[in-house]
Amino acid sequence: MQPEELRAQIARGLQAGVEARARLAEACGEALLRAVQQIHKAIKARCKLMLFGNGGSAGDAQHMATEFVCRFVRNREALPAMALTTDSSVLTAIGNDFGFEQIFARQIRALGRPGDVAIGISTSGRSANVLEAIKAARETGLITIALTGGLGGELAGLADIALLVPSNRTATIQECHIALLHAMCEAVEALLFGE
Repeated sequence: MQPEELRAQIARGLQAGVEARARLAEACGEALLRAVQQIHKAIKARCKLMLFGNGGSAGDAQHMATEFVCRFVRNREALPAMALTTDSSVLTAIGNDFGFEQIFARQIRALGRPGDVAIGISTSGRSANVLEAIKAARETGLITIALTGGLGGELAGLADIALLVPSNRTATIQECHIALLHAMCEAVEALLFGE
């Protein structure tokens, strides 16, 4: 590939992300508002966030949990959030004994309490372990939020609140998920601690 062709390919990829992020407010605005309100309500009630996903979405779950526990924009008290993607002993034991599709659901059943918020992240909306976790969360009395893309797969229909990125390109969906997670963090901080 010639440098000019490579430069054009890079520009197209970046532009796809810009265009998708520009459509997020319209595509996800109402669902994003509801998600922020539910997270705020849960934290005020001393409940927690439980986040999960596979691959890059596992990284996004860890990223958001960190923003809540540590800080996002301001120095403030720690907020209760946990990524269900980080304990290798738990993940491998559940995967070995119950199957990979149960790695998050089993943790939800062990650690989730009514009023907690479960946030499942899947670019396709078809990840079996995310679907099983959302089902377990609903059975356990958790509020469920899904971040996905395109048409949302089965995940969008299972969650109480679904944020669907208007793209079918995995990389673009992932970029937009980070933007949505950051928007949630910033809005929840503003509600809890003022502008």
